[in-house]
Amino acid sequence: MAKILVVDDEKNILDVSRRYLERDGYTVVTAENGVDALEQWRQEQPDLIVLDLMMPKKDGWKVCEEIRMQDDVPLIMLTARGEEMDRILGLTIGADDYMTKPFSPKELVLRIKSIFHRMKIGESRQRTNNSEILNYEGLEIDPTKRLVYVGNQEINLTVKEFDMLWLLASHPHQAFSRTQLLNKIWDLDFYGDTTTVTVHIRRIREKIEQNPSDPKYIKTVWGIGYKFEGIEKQ
Repeated sequence: MAKILVVDDEKNILDVSRRYLERDGYTVVTAENGVDALEQWRQEQPDLIVLDLMMPKKDGWKVCEEIRMQDDVPLIMLTARGEEMDRILGLTIGADDYMTKPFSPKELVLRIKSIFHRMKIGESRQRTNNSEILNYEGLEIDPTKRLVYVGNQEINLTVKEFDMLWLLASHPHQAFSRTQLLNKIWDLDFYGDTTTVTVHIRRIREKIEQNPSDPKYIKTVWGIGYKFEGIEKQ
């Protein structure tokens, strides 16, 4: 079963989260500050991280930035304030999802299951059909390993970034509204807004587009949302 790293400076949150996650069969390691979180991440190599924003020694933003420089491990951020700028910043630096405190530990378990479920779908989809690999001029998307190549360069995407790119690229020329993308990529009743989609699109463009302000692949459909316009490789 997967290993989860839960990071929070509130002991009761660590205890409750551990109890619910272990009850579901997960292995749980914990940390109470940002410095210990990075140490646990390096030593334990968790399959998913639940990370509080406001912590002593090193805050969640800095921890997330350091992890994202080396690892695309799924990451759920916890924020006590629930302010829009906190959510946007967390998503911008690489969080896959966020939850606002106080939160239901049952919902946390469901969110984690949802992320792992999507990762497995991406793996099994390719096992049954090699043609599922998407090849466009200058861009290749491999759902087996959940990898993206721009030219010959491997690009690291987070879970949600990959899911969103895959959805768009596997339905070329189809326009998706921000609400549709929010509902399709976040399975559960996601307590966010369409700004979440906008932030993820911006991050994807920064990683795959030569000029993110004049994108070749992910086009904005004004008044609606986004569509994928890559040219299929012959």
